[in-house]
Amino acid sequence: MPKVPFGPTYDEMLNPSHIDPEIRKKALHSKEDELNPINLFNITWKNENNEVNKIVLPKELTGVDANIVVLLGKYFPSGSHKVGPAYSTLIEGCVDKEIIPEKHTILGPSTGNFGIGVAYICNLMKYDSIVIMPDNMSKERYDRIKRYGAKLDLTPGTESDVILTLQRTYELKKNPNYRSLAQFELLPNYRFHRHVTGNSAIEAVKGIGNGRIACFASAPGSAGTLAAGDQIKQAFPEARVVALEPYECSTLMNGGVGQHRIEGIGDKMCTLIHNVLTTDFVALISDEDSVRGLKIIHDAPHILVENGVDPKVAESLRDIFGVSTICNILGAIKMAKYLKLGANDNIVTVATDGYDRYNSVIDNLNHRVLETEDFVLRRWFKDIFLKVDTEHVDDLRSMAKKERLFKQKEHDWLRFDYSIDYLNQMRDMKFWNDEYELIKKYDKKILEKRGKEL
Repeated sequence: MPKVPFGPTYDEMLNPSHIDPEIRKKALHSKEDELNPINLFNITWKNENNEVNKIVLPKELTGVDANIVVLLGKYFPSGSHKVGPAYSTLIEGCVDKEIIPEKHTILGPSTGNFGIGVAYICNLMKYDSIVIMPDNMSKERYDRIKRYGAKLDLTPGTESDVILTLQRTYELKKNPNYRSLAQFELLPNYRFHRHVTGNSAIEAVKGIGNGRIACFASAPGSAGTLAAGDQIKQAFPEARVVALEPYECSTLMNGGVGQHRIEGIGDKMCTLIHNVLTTDFVALISDEDSVRGLKIIHDAPHILVENGVDPKVAESLRDIFGVSTICNILGAIKMAKYLKLGANDNIVTVATDGYDRYNSVIDNLNHRVLETEDFVLRRWFKDIFLKVDTEHVDDLRSMAKKERLFKQKEHDWLRFDYSIDYLNQMRDMKFWNDEYELIKKYDKKILEKRGKEL
């Protein structure tokens, strides 16, 4: 008989200090042994001292008085926090006896990091997996997915064409032996980020500024990370939640569509798990600024030092951000200016992954632009980081704006056999709170069933 994989509860992912001390010790000692299943217990925002992995950006980089706190996702197993929702979706299905080890093959629709997380989790939990993603993503993403043993099923296009991956997944799901970890539509993604990311963000600002969160800014792909804002608002009702989009693909702002270069976000839809009730603003960020900003931070830390950043800090930033992180940082700077935040105010955002999956993206940039000498990078630094403006920000707090997003969600999801009644339930905060409360049920099930026969 197959067994339920031995993995953590939601509570243990938020609070690794609650893990059995022997298991916690083994997990920490196994970080370099990447494919040891005990690494499931390293799915957390926290380090070996049970402190949130974060950095407060130097104000010489941001040019604003507010404190911009970035949660660091590269320290998760597989190198991205997306492994958390992948695990949560799989373990919920397993304890519910809907996803059976040795029987079902797992489908992972993605544009990269979630697919990597699915491939990694399935390797540790002994499932075969297929990652469905666009065929024009970074080489590093494909290589890592294959390294973890998953098969690739590629659909035409780029980040902006993720709807084609959903359509392909929808067809593949007709095979009774396939089960989909559908990040754009299944609510374990919401639960993980509301509970684990949201509460970690609340902890992360303790002792910084006024100890509160004035704004949470994140660029949605699946919009799972935005669920952290729901929990942040429980602790700090004044907090504003901001969805960031590529300027080149402004779907939430105005229904705009287009191609862009920020892998992992801007997927031309309002995802099913996006709670638009708690999204206060949407702001647009240039994809080229995001790519160029990453090049400056990784390739030219001396430019940061010239502008007053401590040399050790500048060096420490080089490998902990990806392109979407720069988008998030620029969005946080924009909102600090837009909301007129001061030195006691905190903005929280996330670094989904690190630089290790973007060498090819920067190589592409180097081939596209004529010059990348220091005099060019100095100009880029000032234009991209220090001259962020407050244009292209839309206030979504009116019901008319919410209604437009609800209609977008209907347009995107009725075609996948979701009923209008189900979508209408999402117009009430009770729906989201009830879904969040299911964590208690699943934690109990996981504790009772992990490591035991189904």
